[in-house]
Amino acid sequence: MRETPLSNCERLFLLKAIESKKRLDGRQTYDYRNIKIAFGTDYGCCTVSLGKTRVLAQVSCELVPPKDSRPTEGFMFFNLELSPMASPAFQPNRQSELLVTLNRQLERCLRNSRCMDTESLCVISGEKVWQIRVDVHVLNHDGNLMDAASIAAISALCHFKRPDVAIQGREVTVFSSEERDPVPLSIYHMPVCVSFAFFQQGTYLLVDPCEKEELVMDGHLVIAMNKHREICSIQSSGGIMLLKEQVLRCSKIASVKVSEITELINKALENDRRVRKEGGRFGFAESMPKERVTALKRGETPMEMTDVQETADRIISTAAADPEVVSSPVIVAMGTGQVGEGLQNTWGLDDEDEETVEEVSVKKVQRKSVKELSDSEEEDVVILD
Repeated sequence: MRETPLSNCERLFLLKAIESKKRLDGRQTYDYRNIKIAFGTDYGCCTVSLGKTRVLAQVSCELVPPKDSRPTEGFMFFNLELSPMASPAFQPNRQSELLVTLNRQLERCLRNSRCMDTESLCVISGEKVWQIRVDVHVLNHDGNLMDAASIAAISALCHFKRPDVAIQGREVTVFSSEERDPVPLSIYHMPVCVSFAFFQQGTYLLVDPCEKEELVMDGHLVIAMNKHREICSIQSSGGIMLLKEQVLRCSKIASVKVSEITELINKALENDRRVRKEGGRFGFAESMPKERVTALKRGETPMEMTDVQETADRIISTAAADPEVVSSPVIVAMGTGQVGEGLQNTWGLDDEDEETVEEVSVKKVQRKSVKELSDSEEEDVVILD
């Protein structure tokens, strides 16, 4: 399936809203959507939610021969997948232009920036090194895939731990996590991508564009930066020419956003370490409700109680003005009741078979006399042999 284009009315509405400095989800011009980072049970599994955009990253490793040009260095490569589950515009088993662009930007952001120490991945020089593989799966597409993919990839790399090894001569022994504690990767810095969308030939600028905003934008700028304000890569696309002042303005905005995102990643990693150390529930199970019964349970419904005092005052004033209106209840018949005088309440009785208190009492007396009479007759009976 191909991507569904926007109608002219939708396009004009979005452009008019951007000119008025308003967005569809109520954000300001430089606001990010809510970012949520969750780690899985295994090391190196991370899910990032950027608004409705969701990305899953999984890191794995294996021992392979090194490259001839760099025999003492391991290497890392990325694999990005756009499945039709994320959006009907994505086609399976086909490399689209968007997929190639995202994969190259992710490699420039993380691999070419030397964010990880590749020499620490060497096991035996010239023979065996660790190969780090990062698989990024897009679960839902709602715009700004590059930012979500970069956050998920760097978070998964920081969370991942490779198995420990022992070397005896030319033999390499790989230990499991039960035998020895796994070893974390050496991460120097955490580069994060920040995307900018330009409209009306660069007149208007938005941060973190959603899917519909990406369909009407004229230009796109992605800046990869770490918290030390070091620019790792810059990628510009679209048919507009950006001025030097615009690029400098975007870099200043990106430095602030990268600092906030890096702090969020560190807090998520620290929280995961604390939960694993304390023996609590960690991974995706942490988002499940704890010790709660979801069936046969009702939520509390708020009730408006402002007019209770007014109703009570009105009843008291009515009773004081006319004492005969409110009186003690009177029992009319079995299963019925009456409040006040001059009222008839025949609840539980048919209209044709209405009985008064006197009729009920007379019937009771008759039943009692008949029963006593039958008892006396039984006593007068004599059984002869």
